Amino acid sequence: MNFENTLAFAQQLDADDPLKYFRQQFLIPQYNGKDCIYFTGNSLGLQPKNAAKEINDVLNNWATLAVEGHFKGSNPWMHFHDHLTKPLSKIVGCMQDEVVVMNSLTVNLHLMMASFYRPRKQRYKIICETKAFPSDQYAFESQVMFHCLNTDETIIEVKPRSGEHTLRTEDIIATIQQHTNETALVLFSGINYYTGQVFDMKTITQAGHEAGAYVGFDLAHAVGNIELKLHDWNIDFACWCTYKYLNSGPGAVSGCFVHERFAKNKSFPRLAGWWGNNKSTRFKMEKDFDAIATAEGWQLSTPPALLLASHKAALDIFEEAGIDKLHQKRKTLTAYLHFILNDINQKNNKNIIEVITPVNEEEKGCQVSMFMHERGKEIFNALTNEGVIADWREPNVIRIAPVPLYNTYEDVWQFGNIIQSILQNN
Repeated sequence: MNFENTLAFAQQLDADDPLKYFRQQFLIPQYNGKDCIYFTGNSLGLQPKNAAKEINDVLNNWATLAVEGHFKGSNPWMHFHDHLTKPLSKIVGCMQDEVVVMNSLTVNLHLMMASFYRPRKQRYKIICETKAFPSDQYAFESQVMFHCLNTDETIIEVKPRSGEHTLRTEDIIATIQQHTNETALVLFSGINYYTGQVFDMKTITQAGHEAGAYVGFDLAHAVGNIELKLHDWNIDFACWCTYKYLNSGPGAVSGCFVHERFAKNKSFPRLAGWWGNNKSTRFKMEKDFDAIATAEGWQLSTPPALLLASHKAALDIFEEAGIDKLHQKRKTLTAYLHFILNDINQKNNKNIIEVITPVNEEEKGCQVSMFMHERGKEIFNALTNEGVIADWREPNVIRIAPVPLYNTYEDVWQFGNIIQSILQNN
């Protein structure tokens, strides 16, 4: 498509957008009496309008049925999870039995590492990306120390080459091969939170398996954003939060994928809780744990019905919109943003904005990370004063993420126009 940096062109793209009506299903923050430009869906997605109804349904059943709400009412809490696995499996690309909704992201990461990181004398190393999200780093370090190992010797971080911001897949593979006989676990983000780089999960998984290691991913910035095929890529496990692109609310319940070859193996090691026990005997309260032969076998406690209700509200919208259509719009929306930012540099005859997110379609999702070579914080503050909600990361990166469910092409054009006006006025 031949893009144009004009308001009329952006408005025409919006007029032709088959998903344009889904914006109306979200509550848009206001600034000076009008919709703000909300570009932080990579941090917290907007509230679906139907979330209040779903949560109120649970509250009403709690009020009128109390404990009986687990078994009676419009949506008995006992079976709430069953309504979520089908739409979620479409989003992450797996079988329904391979996905479970439970806990929070880092809790699930620890649970998965308890199962998949069991170091031995020879095979004990974890290979990961440098500057992973802090919670991941803390999880890796604490798991290593839990096993009485030295973190500096055990955790192998793959770093960008000198002068580069992102990782090369060949360097990731080379690192895995270098430590083949010592690697127990390969654990990366699906998308790096800082640069927005999408990692080649299929290739990384294959290399990890060839090295004899388990392979998992933190999909916090990938789920609901990019196309995922967790089952077909043969990934062993994955975890994610649901409050970013999945729009399920602050601190929302998390999700977890366990490949069927482990999910069906009831004897596979895990930390157990009563809700992961065989459903037919769960309420017999017997001593010996009998794991559900699905990803549900990793559940610990009674599910949080209020959080599940909020998650259901968001997943209903994804189901209605269709994940393939969302991916198609996401690609065009982000490509238009790249075009607008490049046009700003050309108009100013210098590289003021360096996009450190890869341009390659296979290596980017919604997020675009802008490395500001001049006046970064000043421009960020000016954007805020114009009603743009973006994200600042030290030392000089502005992260933005136009989301296909509720962002528009006009949002992208207005964003670029505001930056150009800031530069012209100073």
